[in-house]
Amino acid sequence: MTTPKSLFHAEMVNENGVDGIAYVKNDGLKVSLSSPTSNAPGTNPEELLGLSLSTCLNATLRSVLNARGKQNKSRVEVHVDFVKETTKPGYYFDVLATAQIDGLEFEEVEKLVGVAERLCPVSKLLMGSETVIVKAIEGYTN
Repeated sequence: MTTPKSLFHAEMVNENGVDGIAYVKNDGLKVSLSSPTSNAPGTNPEELLGLSLSTCLNATLRSVLNARGKQNKSRVEVHVDFVKETTKPGYYFDVLATAQIDGLEFEEVEKLVGVAERLCPVSKLLMGSETVIVKAIEGYTN
């Protein structure tokens, strides 16, 4: 069996947890980090996860729509809660991703969102998690 060739490769670095800077190597994106439990400026893992999932899922949804000859607008919104475990030490992310498509019947929106969820590389990583939900919602809001 041969290993598939990578279409894109990225290397990210974090040296200080949620205090400091994380960056993409080779002069890429740099972000200031802060703990979600502090008021310090900066982003945190749950925000980065939400951005990653919303971007990837909507890009995949756009691709699914385009493949079907549709130019409808779409929107993906991700809510991530940082939650303390109640039965053991630690924390987890409770994630809800909602997707909307303008101008389609809800049943079709549900079907297309399901296809996008199965194809999106980020949602594939999260699939099977008990704390991640992706769902279509009715209506379309900007």
